[in-house]
Amino acid sequence: MKYINRLFFKVTFLSVFLLLVNVKGQTTFKVNAPFAIFGMINLAIEKPLSKKISLQAEGFISPWKSFHGKNLQIYMGTLEGRYYFDEVLKKWYIGAYGSIAAFDLQKWNYYSAQPVLNEAGSPELLEDGNIRMTERYQRGLAFIFGVSGGYHFTINEKLGLDVFVGIGSTQSIYKGYLKDNNERYDNAKKWNKSGEVIPTRAGLMLTYKIQ
Repeated sequence: MKYINRLFFKVTFLSVFLLLVNVKGQTTFKVNAPFAIFGMINLAIEKPLSKKISLQAEGFISPWKSFHGKNLQIYMGTLEGRYYFDEVLKKWYIGAYGSIAAFDLQKWNYYSAQPVLNEAGSPELLEDGNIRMTERYQRGLAFIFGVSGGYHFTINEKLGLDVFVGIGSTQSIYKGYLKDNNERYDNAKKWNKSGEVIPTRAGLMLTYKIQ
């Protein structure tokens, strides 16, 4: 996971660097307030490229090795292009984004403990004769490409609120582990692969113009 974390920080730094260098115009800093309540960090910087088009670099960190007993570590960097129907940072917009994420989490369908099966496909038994039961978690990388939509409310010259949602195609490579001994539960020798279309973005961001 340390290698994956380093990769995340490199991608996030590069995303912010490319956004800030040689891009003229007003800079807007954002923080996703609802996530902050749960100890998760979701920050973004948005800059206009023209009257109606902007580019946003975003970072998301969920540091929880255990959140109510569930694995919930996520490190994600995102670049998003936005088109505003009025002008940048005013009213309705649509966007397209790409993200890379490193994760160590439990998918929703792995929250409950399940029997551990042996090579013959039968439940393993503990020394006391009970069936071995444990939860499972997944660790790996995800690559996301999607579309978003939202509305930016203007409070005053400096402050605003950005409400948004997004759905995307998520392609993941990961390894699955048993929680009771951290050994692999999957049969893959290296990485598992999965792909799905799911909601990947949502939030209420407080925005502040810093230039």
